[in-house]
Amino acid sequence: MTSASAPGAVEDMPPSREPYTEKVAEGVHAYIQPDGGWCLNNAGWISDGHDTLLVDTAATHRRARALREALLGSGVPAPSYVVNTHHHGDHTYGNSLFAHGATVIGHEACRRETLAAGRQLHALWPEVDFGDIDVTAPGLTYRDELTVHIGEFEVRLLHPGVAHTTGDTVVWLPQQSVVFTGDIVFHHGTPFIPMGSLSGSLHALDRLRALGARTVVPGHGPLAGPDVYDTVERYLRYVDALARSARERGLTPLEAAREARSGDRAGFAEFAELAESERLVANLHRAYAELDGRPPGDPLHIPSVWGDMEQLNDGRPVACHA
Repeated sequence: MTSASAPGAVEDMPPSREPYTEKVAEGVHAYIQPDGGWCLNNAGWISDGHDTLLVDTAATHRRARALREALLGSGVPAPSYVVNTHHHGDHTYGNSLFAHGATVIGHEACRRETLAAGRQLHALWPEVDFGDIDVTAPGLTYRDELTVHIGEFEVRLLHPGVAHTTGDTVVWLPQQSVVFTGDIVFHHGTPFIPMGSLSGSLHALDRLRALGARTVVPGHGPLAGPDVYDTVERYLRYVDALARSARERGLTPLEAAREARSGDRAGFAEFAELAESERLVANLHRAYAELDGRPPGDPLHIPSVWGDMEQLNDGRPVACHA
């Protein structure tokens, strides 16, 4: 692998936080936005030199512009296709910068959720300058699996079921043994499942393992190998066990998360250093919903979930880093 600072790096960023590009296989690049926290997602592209497919965009107009400059600076043509791994704005807000010359592809639920959510990041972080965002949903959708050919490159789009969201897409390159997981996988960050499913995320990890990829491009955080699945699985199983125990004792998700964070409950120490640990309470909300018999992806009351994360974060607002 080779790496370099991306042309068009985001203005006023310290060098350690600038986006960078890594060549992970011939014709395949990952675009990493450190440190992978809220609104700092990864993207990437596949190109044979004639056609290009872009995986995900970015949360702000200026970050999407920097992504476009990095892509073009790598010597490949502008994308003919943009694939969204799910509907969250950090992965889709920049679609409009590419959509005039490209077909935007996503799972059918990704299109539905993108349209329903609208200017979703603006609602959560009204103080952030996201730029001139024109919400652009996938125009080409699929249900279970879709294969796109970029020259000799086979790009398989797989829906793993409800996991991080209801409309996740895994981008699998079997010839290069590279997988873009979207936010099913966070590397060095806390998983986030309130809009998806705990059990579904575990199932999705099994499907990812079965692909046998050597290189994993997570939705957030640095590149990884397949061992990253083990960390995500241990965390999710910890959340499941914590939810079962706390719910039996009549604790709310916030009470359970506070108790775990205080060190009174065994198990949390392994995950305490993961970024955005306040997501624990959001994940407990989803675990409780599943224990109550609600179906995967059944909408939670997001203001309550968000408010509990702020409470767990010592009353500090959850910060968008874009």
